[in-house]
Amino acid sequence: MPFSRLILETPVQVESLISFHYFEYPTGFLFEGESHDFWELLYVDKGEVEVRADDRLLTLKQGQLIFHKPGEFHTVRVDAGHRPPNLIVIAFGCTSPLMQELENRVSYPGERERSWLALLLQEGFASFLPPYHTPGSHELSRNPQAPAASQQAFRLLLELLLIGQIRSARSEALGEQAEQRRSVPAKAARLEQDTVRRVREIMRQRLSEPLALDDLCRAVHLGRSRLKEIFLSQTGMGVMDAFKEMKIEEAKTLIRERRHTYTEIADRLGYSSLHYFSRDFKKATGMPPSEYSRTVTAAASLPSDSRR
Repeated sequence: MPFSRLILETPVQVESLISFHYFEYPTGFLFEGESHDFWELLYVDKGEVEVRADDRLLTLKQGQLIFHKPGEFHTVRVDAGHRPPNLIVIAFGCTSPLMQELENRVSYPGERERSWLALLLQEGFASFLPPYHTPGSHELSRNPQAPAASQQAFRLLLELLLIGQIRSARSEALGEQAEQRRSVPAKAARLEQDTVRRVREIMRQRLSEPLALDDLCRAVHLGRSRLKEIFLSQTGMGVMDAFKEMKIEEAKTLIRERRHTYTEIADRLGYSSLHYFSRDFKKATGMPPSEYSRTVTAAASLPSDSRR
């Protein structure tokens, strides 16, 4: 019996990649702008930033995504009133007519799309060699030690994100509800996600204070084992490891604000001394706070500062 083969349609296909960046911009950074003949997406992973897209001037906050269409002039600025941002910026070639749906689009991606963005970032780091944070660097170098098919995984995740955004744009245009009916297992997963969000919010509120696992268990009415199980399944990391990571990320933001000494930052984050803060910072980032400050200011071409 002969078998027929169905050739799958691929109406949304990324043909090329121009750049992959993960920026950590300090206060005062200004990118004076450019336009080009390919697409670019910018996602605010943390903080906020001012973006100009042709005649639109927008303040994008954490969790927002914007697409710059080919030929659109765009700029980036980090004002004194902004929380210094972490930005995912990817420039790519895609000639699909469906991409017209994403022209002038600014959105808050849903949970599934945010997970694709997180995986996209991981595959980008695995696929390409640094630097990832230099604004003027657009030359991609393949990582010879990358996992099998990592560039293909990167492309597929990017295409999934584009398809998801195109579908969302169409749904919004038709006035459809963004939320779909959820199955019982999906509702259970949502409850776990809500628990993780509550734990993270408590962590953010207690960055300057001592915080133990038992404190978090009491706050969310769960036992130690169950909370650790939920947090690990949803985030891939331990509860207290996440708290340490949050402190370091906040420290990086405060350093990029350029308004505080390292001693003040250590105190704000609940460290008993500058020594312990510097030790944890170096362990997490591979460099002491002073070197991190020099790195981000040099990458952004800003005057260096001398803090102690």
